Amino acid sequence: MDKTMKKYFLISALCAAQLQAHAAVTVNDDDGKPVTLQKPAQRVVSLAPHVTELLFAAGGGAKIVGAVTYSDYPEAAKQIPRVGDNRQVDMERLLAMKPDLLVIWRHGASERQIDQLRQLGIPMYHSEPKTLDQIADSLEKIGRLLGTETAANGAARELRQKLASLRAQYSSRPPVRTFYQVWDKPLYTLNGEHIVSDALKVCGGQNIFADQKVTAPVVNIEAVLEADPEAVFATAEKDYGGVNLWRPYKNMKATRQDNLFTIDGNLLNRAGPRMVAGAAVMCEKLEEARKHRPAK
Repeated sequence: MDKTMKKYFLISALCAAQLQAHAAVTVNDDDGKPVTLQKPAQRVVSLAPHVTELLFAAGGGAKIVGAVTYSDYPEAAKQIPRVGDNRQVDMERLLAMKPDLLVIWRHGASERQIDQLRQLGIPMYHSEPKTLDQIADSLEKIGRLLGTETAANGAARELRQKLASLRAQYSSRPPVRTFYQVWDKPLYTLNGEHIVSDALKVCGGQNIFADQKVTAPVVNIEAVLEADPEAVFATAEKDYGGVNLWRPYKNMKATRQDNLFTIDGNLLNRAGPRMVAGAAVMCEKLEEARKHRPAK
């Protein structure tokens, strides 16, 4: 091959690489809707705390120009300018940030707010993983939108490995009927469609309110006592009684067998990468509950 041909092939290869680098990318969000960017996003606004965690884990922390309140992990997230909270965004402030991608959480925002955001014409990705596996999928898709595939794919691979290890260890263990308490005033829980129920399944747990039609149904004490769960989980939050609500009910199996467990809500109530670590804690607690079973 002469020098002219070599130069031609070299230039062709460089042009192809540049075209590939700037080629439009399309991914489907968690609504199944396509999101297309003409080039990797450089200025991203995160509209949910779990989204902020996903963006950082996918290698895009430096590209976040705005976030909502409670976006406090990792530590660097605390320094990101705020645009409001899950339910109310300051549109003027958001527009001033000149974002080229919005990552939203529909469950936390009103439909009116979503419509306002959609009218801005800024590409919008809806993030709401329903299973732990989908968290890893989200990392990969966000990595494609940000052009940070190497970091994102590595994080997704590590998450899947941890999840596979948990499933191998716990998913075939004897089932433990469980009540997951989100809050006590009012007393509400989560149904089988929520990602927390998927974490329970990984651990061999069964959500006693899995068949509820509402994602976060309000229940009453009598309904919980009638279901008689073997374990209860609640989070440790300020001004929240947590599992203490159930200590007076000595006849409930979870109380009787000392299976009233407190867990870090930031690990399980946010559908971000840390949720696999939260699932690991839940698995350990449910294994503890199995050990508390009376000898036959």
